[in-house]
Amino acid sequence: MELYWILFFSSLSPLAGGQGVYAPANAQIVHSGAACNVKDDNISERIYTIKEGDTLVLQCIVKGHPRPQVRWTKTAGSASDKFQETSIYNETLRIEAIQRVQGGRYYCKADNGIGVAAIRSIRVDVQYLDTPVLTVHQTISDVRGSYYQEKTVFLRCTVNSNPPVRFIWKRGTTLIEQSKDNGVDIYEPLYTQGETKVLKLKNLRPKDFADYTCQVSVRNVCNIVDKSVTFRLTNATAPPMIRLAVNDTVVVDPGQDVNINCEVTSGYPPPTITWSRYPGPLPLSAQVRGSTLMLRAVTPSDAGFYNCSAVNNVGNPARKNFNLVVRTMSNLTFQITPDSNKDSETIQMGRDLKLSCHVDATPQDKVNYTWYKNGALVYNSDSLILLRSDPDMAPGTSSLEIVDMKFRDLATYSCVANFPGSRVPELRVDVNISQNSVSPPMLSVPPGGQTVIAREGGTAELVCLVVDGKPRPPILWSRLEKDLLMPSGQPMVETPNGRLRLKNVSRDMMGSYRCQTAPYNGLNIKRREAQVQLNVQYPPILDPVFQDVRSRNYQMVTLRCAVLRSNPPRLTDIRWLRNGDFVRMPMPDLKETPELKFKLEPTNNGTYECRVSNSAGTSTCTFNVSAQPYSAEFYYDTPNPVRILKGNNYSYNLQWTQKDPEATDRIIGYWVNVRKNKASLMSEQINLRGKEPEKGVLISHVISDLRIPLSYEVRLAPITTFSTGEFVSRIIQYSEPYTYPRPSDHVCGFEDARICGFTQDRTDVFDWTRQNHLTQNPKRSANTGPETDRSGTKEGYYMYIEASRPRVQWDKARLLSPLFNVTSVKGPKGSSRAPYCVSFYYHMKGKHIGTLNVLLRVKSIAFVDTVIWTKSGHQGPEWRKAFFDITPNGPFQIVFEGVRGQSFEGDIAIDDVSITLGKCKQENTVASAVLIGGSCSVPLTCWLTVGLAFALLLHYR
Repeated sequence: MELYWILFFSSLSPLAGGQGVYAPANAQIVHSGAACNVKDDNISERIYTIKEGDTLVLQCIVKGHPRPQVRWTKTAGSASDKFQETSIYNETLRIEAIQRVQGGRYYCKADNGIGVAAIRSIRVDVQYLDTPVLTVHQTISDVRGSYYQEKTVFLRCTVNSNPPVRFIWKRGTTLIEQSKDNGVDIYEPLYTQGETKVLKLKNLRPKDFADYTCQVSVRNVCNIVDKSVTFRLTNATAPPMIRLAVNDTVVVDPGQDVNINCEVTSGYPPPTITWSRYPGPLPLSAQVRGSTLMLRAVTPSDAGFYNCSAVNNVGNPARKNFNLVVRTMSNLTFQITPDSNKDSETIQMGRDLKLSCHVDATPQDKVNYTWYKNGALVYNSDSLILLRSDPDMAPGTSSLEIVDMKFRDLATYSCVANFPGSRVPELRVDVNISQNSVSPPMLSVPPGGQTVIAREGGTAELVCLVVDGKPRPPILWSRLEKDLLMPSGQPMVETPNGRLRLKNVSRDMMGSYRCQTAPYNGLNIKRREAQVQLNVQYPPILDPVFQDVRSRNYQMVTLRCAVLRSNPPRLTDIRWLRNGDFVRMPMPDLKETPELKFKLEPTNNGTYECRVSNSAGTSTCTFNVSAQPYSAEFYYDTPNPVRILKGNNYSYNLQWTQKDPEATDRIIGYWVNVRKNKASLMSEQINLRGKEPEKGVLISHVISDLRIPLSYEVRLAPITTFSTGEFVSRIIQYSEPYTYPRPSDHVCGFEDARICGFTQDRTDVFDWTRQNHLTQNPKRSANTGPETDRSGTKEGYYMYIEASRPRVQWDKARLLSPLFNVTSVKGPKGSSRAPYCVSFYYHMKGKHIGTLNVLLRVKSIAFVDTVIWTKSGHQGPEWRKAFFDITPNGPFQIVFEGVRGQSFEGDIAIDDVSITLGKCKQENTVASAVLIGGSCSVPLTCWLTVGLAFALLLHYR
């Protein structure tokens, strides 16, 4: 009786908190694709090893109700730090042709809004091996007071790899071993990029002039083959030397052709010449012919540093570079500076005056400035002083100082900037100096222009005018707040007439703008400043923008539309609409939060809008108001939903919960629709017979007459008295049901076409084949594969892999047993895991036999594979038996994996597979057999075992 109450209360506990089957997300990352190895370590969850260029496939298998959504993120790598967000369940992360920079830790986040999100990770380790690079370095040193010279050569072999490589040195075809040759030394230098091994040839001997090979190996990890590089060492071996026929800097006019030859003066083997540019690549118009670089009709964008490199892997590469400068000239400006010593802002007789001239040019220091007075060339004198580079001005500025100004100095001065001997056009600016031509500027904002009002998305014009002063300088605009940039992204914008035009105005442009006179093209005096305020008006910002409202019919519903911000803040209108028609109601108070109350009826379900306006525009809150029930929530964690029926049919136990069942009218049933290829196969109504759905409580319905092994789309919608909810859909797939120990399932000889519920793995390369002696191909390979099944009968069947074309080495075929539920089976006293004996026969005859692996696949959140038995190579012409114990900690499958060998004589076969409860014995009894297909030959034992199995089941439940 005590046991009864324990079971009763334990059955109520999941519903005690009102959650029912609602459960937080759980996740696990599983892999498929071209993984070399997946292992655990002490720090990270799992390490996934993959060859560079292969395809990475990771799946985030999730559990929880409602079904969690999946998101992938990545760190520790430059592939992509952005995440892809999706609502697709069991989301697969797939990277084609993975590169080494895409290695790192990948995170799967599963969240269903209940509890804390589940986050799992796996570290992807990309394996690669580059071709090694072999360079030669030599030194010559005096020994014993210059009696003779000792010449030492260092052969440096460098490679990038993961995992670390093993180096092998050869002279010709002979392996070099340091212990057997006193003339060599092999060591690993410090502070090198990549992995490096140095072969040192001490005091060169005649036999040292030979071909040297550096071979690198990662020991066939991920099937990465060894790579090597060979260098021929002769007495003529020498590093490269080059020279350029130009100076370090080449200055040309736009449109000119540039031809530069990089001459090799020495080096053996003959060096390879390459040209490059910094910054950026070579121009598209550049041509390299041999060692000559040709640039046609250069433009300013072709300027930069050009480098010629000569490499022959002896010594260091030889490099020469030159700077290509393309002449440009633009934006000639002038400044008029009154006598700074007198703090003057006007031109006055008897005081000094300075005229300055500046042009933006490349190269700046090669610009030549020439000054003219009334068209006549100006020379240095006591009253006129020429400064080619004025130290008080910006670099590259020329000035003309007028000392103790007289009436004779009132004139028109001209500044001409040019490149001597260049085809670049000269630039000229004229400055009229007279009593009436120069006066300080006055800055003014037009009346009403201190504050400019613009609507968001429209155009605004800010005006700041020079109303007096000669000459009138340009106006510079900037934001008053120092950290803010102008809408163009620049800190300052020049306008010639003081009008700043802003397009597509947004609220972040709102604020104060400063306008000020430029210090050039006018008087160089204290800047005049003014401010203009930009006020951007925008429609009200409302909350919520959209809301789904569900309610029972004939209940009161209240809709609220809150105004968060508005510019201007004063509202001008509030209107409510239902399905596009205005709702008749008293004029709302514009100072209160808009609100609408009404009784929901079948006739007034629909879309409600609250339109709130100010002088800048109108915004809308939208409410979808309905008595329609919420959608059903499919339950994906149903244990053993499939049941086998007669006639190659199966049934599926469909389970779901109802979201917020009390939010709307009472749900009286559901529509269930089964489709295949979008064609409806069955549609029926489920009558709940007065039993209302409860939150978090599962609802079940069995769908029958489904064909093995087809999958189907199931659509489900709740029904109330007044309406039907929206359909949701999912795919149901056939899978072999979990089984409990049954005495009738003891040995699978593959005699039935259904092969005892075994299935082909969809992620492998090819399939296992069912065959007997009578169905063998008469043209099959004679030196591989069995003649008959394990019993020796021609009619008996077995499973095998065909190694002939189009199969290639390392192709894999996997055969999966049914999935077995062992949660009801207890282990020996003191142990929670029950042991099982796996037994089978295998046939591996042929000189090209590959590998037969047996894996234990245990289901927790996802499937985890572990190799528990393996055999490789030719094993003789007879069938051999294998057996071993397993202790699975959950529902499990046995996976037979055949790996194709080097060639076609590599057929592998299996037969008479059994998995029995208990440890392996010399002869397994029928009473302990737990699976798979077949019949029971001892009726009494069958009945005893059936009784024992059911007794165990009832007891441990």
